[in-house]
Amino acid sequence: MADRPTEAPHPSSHGLHAVAAGVALSRLLAAQEAALHAVRPALGAIEAAAEACGTALRNGGRMGYAGAGSSGLMALADCLELAGTFGIMPPQTPMMFAGGAQALLHMTGAVEDDPALAQADFAASRIGAGDVVICVSASGSTPYTMEIVRAAQAVGASVVGVANVPGSPLLKAANIPVLLDTGPEVVAGSTRMGAGTAQKVALNMLSVLVGIRLGHVHDGYMVNVIADNAKLADRAARIVGAIAGVDRDAAAAALARAGGGVKPAILVAKGADPKAARAALAASGGHLGPAFLTHD
Repeated sequence: MADRPTEAPHPSSHGLHAVAAGVALSRLLAAQEAALHAVRPALGAIEAAAEACGTALRNGGRMGYAGAGSSGLMALADCLELAGTFGIMPPQTPMMFAGGAQALLHMTGAVEDDPALAQADFAASRIGAGDVVICVSASGSTPYTMEIVRAAQAVGASVVGVANVPGSPLLKAANIPVLLDTGPEVVAGSTRMGAGTAQKVALNMLSVLVGIRLGHVHDGYMVNVIADNAKLADRAARIVGAIAGVDRDAAAAALARAGGGVKPAILVAKGADPKAARAALAASGGHLGPAFLTHD
């Protein structure tokens, strides 16, 4: 059991079955907090990964995700948020999850051992040269994920490998290895816990930095949000109003004139016509700061 750190006994595991509920919860929380500390040493690698992904997307390429089981769920959660938060559409961010949609309803272990399934999923992703694939595996040795690594590198794509075991095959093979050394789990081998927490935080940070690099974040606002429901439409109006310094009615009018796009609406609210706003954003690579200067 102890061949992998994630399978080894945790100091807080002893007597876990017999302690009071409050004690058990305190131990579990402390382990989750400790897992967060494993992210800090990886900040440089996370930055390198985000820069690579941002470059791929900026050049019209793809930022794919791959994983199985709990690690795959962490990758999937990050992948699914990119469209609504940053306006990065699904064709640009293919997800390769062992077992596909069916596995989301009933997760089975066998799919993570199937290289043929990985090959089929990779082919469907349309990942190619110049793209980046973020491969996530707590053990760093999941067969499905490792097959995605091989397929990606064979076509000239770069691999970001996120793993929780030092020296694991995924970290050795990855172009950009991201080690999150979370160690043993309080429930041995249950990597949905500490390992998953660290993965979730690292992926959150990675994708937000990608959004910043693409100009989709300005002063902490998601300025490329896709307002496809009432909540997000309200958020879009509030963002336009806050950045442009106008009231809600003026923000809503600017959004209407800009066809719903938050970035051009901000410039429209500051006095630009929609065509000029779009031209300024095109010239700035989608970044509002330089577009403000162009408009002014």
